[in-house]
Amino acid sequence: MKHTPHLFSRSFFLALVLCLAAASAVAQDFRVGFVNTERIFREANLAKAAQAKLEQEFSRREREIQAQGVQLRAASERFERELPTLSEAQRVARQRQLVEQDRDFQRKQREFQEDLNLRRNEELQAVLERANRVIRQIAEAEKYDLVIQEAVYIHPRHDITDKVLNSLNNAR
Repeated sequence: MKHTPHLFSRSFFLALVLCLAAASAVAQDFRVGFVNTERIFREANLAKAAQAKLEQEFSRREREIQAQGVQLRAASERFERELPTLSEAQRVARQRQLVEQDRDFQRKQREFQEDLNLRRNEELQAVLERANRVIRQIAEAEKYDLVIQEAVYIHPRHDITDKVLNSLNNAR
């Protein structure tokens, strides 16, 4: 009975060596690429154009909200200065008015931020879809087996971000 575990160990060891040899041969032909999505969003002309479009689309509304904030601060400061001379009824009415103005200001800020985030996500999604098409074209043309977009660490020789940026920026 002692010979059976010994034979099993020897067979197992031989199978393991064969698997490692096969994996090594496959690994030599296996091509991996990495794309830094953050760089694409920062450096691609398409992403820069999307950012400019968003700034143009939302700049007027942002200025209006900033102006409303300035007006609210000025009204609050004016209230603080005039507080000693106001009657109780005037004080309560002005406080109520300031609270209402502040509530309206906070609501407009929140809606603005939600709308901006929604539009930004839409624009970035369009950039990402275009980048993914370019990545697939590069992967097929250069015979990559795997292209990843997020990693904890990647060796620089696998980084194809520059190729993707060049292709994106030279398209059209």
